[in-house]
Amino acid sequence: MHSATTKFHQVIGLRHLTPSAYVVRFEKKGLSFHAGQYLSLGPGDSGEKRDYSIYSPENAGFLEVLIKEVADGQVSRLMKNIVPGDLMKVEGPFGFFNLRSEEVREREFLFIASGTGIAPFHSMVLSHPGMKYRLLHGIRFTYEAYEQDDYESSCYIRCTTGDMGGDYHGRVTAYLRDNPVSPDTICYLCGNVNMIYGAFDILKAQGVPPANLHAEVYF
Repeated sequence: MHSATTKFHQVIGLRHLTPSAYVVRFEKKGLSFHAGQYLSLGPGDSGEKRDYSIYSPENAGFLEVLIKEVADGQVSRLMKNIVPGDLMKVEGPFGFFNLRSEEVREREFLFIASGTGIAPFHSMVLSHPGMKYRLLHGIRFTYEAYEQDDYESSCYIRCTTGDMGGDYHGRVTAYLRDNPVSPDTICYLCGNVNMIYGAFDILKAQGVPPANLHAEVYF
């Protein structure tokens, strides 16, 4: 259970990325965080809250989260209907899914995401311009490559299973098998638990030590 003071931040805007995925922007109000951390959020007039990774970079003058509406997700459905001026309950930040500053300057990173699990990597990449990274994004359809222009095109790889429009047709685990990783790569994984377990097994078999593997399970 989270132990933090609930604060109320005013919603600034909402932008739709797909019919079900959207980004909510709200006041920062001096909140400090490390890219990769998450907030517990809910509409101000609701008793419901859910954890969402911070999508915006550390130095932005606002906070953003990336949300996908799901059929049985009460918060994701409620948040889709908020409008600028509404209040949002905010607790946090929480979590230790963070980059080490000394590694950012010197090491190469592999980020592996499924779906909206890309959110913490969006924050990391925009918070640290010039870092050396490759980002694998497992999605069904090409249109789910959320705001792909925010990444270096040579660093962002869309692994699609539902259409042939991505950079690789197949799951991120299949991509890893076809494109072995250097053992000294620092790997961060976020998203579906089955993807994470499968990718961990592949990366360890390729010689990546456990100390270089970091995961955040979304669903």
